[in-house]
Parts: sequence; structure tokens; C-alpha cells
Amino acid sequence: MGRNTKDVILDSAISLFNTKGYSGTSIRDISTKANVNVSNISYYFQNKRGLLEYCFTTFFEEYLAEIEKGFHLLSDGATVCLKEITKKILHFQFQNLQLTRFILREMSIDSQVVREIMSTYYVKERYFFKKVFEEGMRTREFLPLSINYTIIQYKGLLSMPFLNTFYVSEVLHVFPHEQYFAKKYLQEINNWIDGVLVNHANQRLPIAAK
Repeated sequence: MGRNTKDVILDSAISLFNTKGYSGTSIRDISTKANVNVSNISYYFQNKRGLLEYCFTTFFEEYLAEIEKGFHLLSDGATVCLKEITKKILHFQFQNLQLTRFILREMSIDSQVVREIMSTYYVKERYFFKKVFEEGMRTREFLPLSINYTIIQYKGLLSMPFLNTFYVSEVLHVFPHEQYFAKKYLQEINNWIDGVLVNHANQRLPIAAK
């Protein structure tokens, strides 16, 4: 993506939202950091709420597109599918670290925008996750677990490093922005899938016996 005025405004806004908070950031702050006139922000986003909504829409449209790419592998098995979804999500989140941090933090605050996101994008996300877990349990590839609680655990793993960046870096001394972390963390979630979800006893049965 080229560094046009719209991109610069968006990057500056996300950076400020992360450091000063959405409420603590003014349009003037954004225009100063982006080195653009306030009228440029009005032209592209109308106002600060328009900028917020654009951030949400951009993030979740791309986020769900990545999930859908992995979901297409469900016919290859639930484990293969879930691991591919995990890979796609983590890659997207690491590629958009600042935006991911901001969006996930904002989603923890009750607001009209968040309620709208919950009723649209998160409902679609739940559909994909639920289908994968249901299929894995139906074929006995996964253990028979509570789907809702499994989704809670899975989403917790996907979001923790981005929601708790300072804890991860200052207390655990690992750094989500570094290349090795993305690779290592993907492997750790795959270990959770293999250790918690996968029904290893069923995998050892002959195909005819399943």
C-alpha cells in the first residue's frame, strides 16, 4: 500500500489511539502527527468517529477474509483447517500489530460501535469457529468439549499477546513485534490444538472402524 495522505492519516491516528487512547486523541493531534491539514481528515473520514469506524471496518473485513481462506480447508479435516485459520489470523495480526492492539482494546469497551461489531463481524467469526469445532467433534477428530468454552480458550490464545503487550514484554521478556515470536507462538497454539482438542485415541483407530 502506497504512502498516500489517507494512509498517513490512518497510521498516525492508530499510533495516537494506542498511546493516548481514542478519547484522549483530538483531530488536531492527528493532523499534527500526520503533518496534514485538518480538512484532509474531514475529506477522507469526516470526523474522528468516521476514522474509528473505518479502523473497525478495515480490520474486521480483512480479518474475516483471512479466516475464510483457512475455513475452505475444512474438507481436509478439522485439525488442518483450524491450524490454517490460526496461521492466517496470527499472520494478519502480526502484520497489523498497532491496529490489532487498538481494535482489541476498543472491543473490550461497551459502546454503540462495539455492539454493532458484535452483532455483525463477531457473529460471522463465531459461525466459522463453531463450524470447525462441530465438524471436528462430529467426526471424532476432536474430543467432545464445550464449543463455547473452547472458543473462549481459542480466542484468548489469539488475542493475549496483542491485548497485553506490555505484560508480555516487561514481565515475560518476550517481544511480539519480533519475527521469531510469530513463528514460536503459532507453534505453541498448534501444540494446544494437538494437546487439548485432538482425539488421539480416535486417530489410532483404523479408518473402517471410525
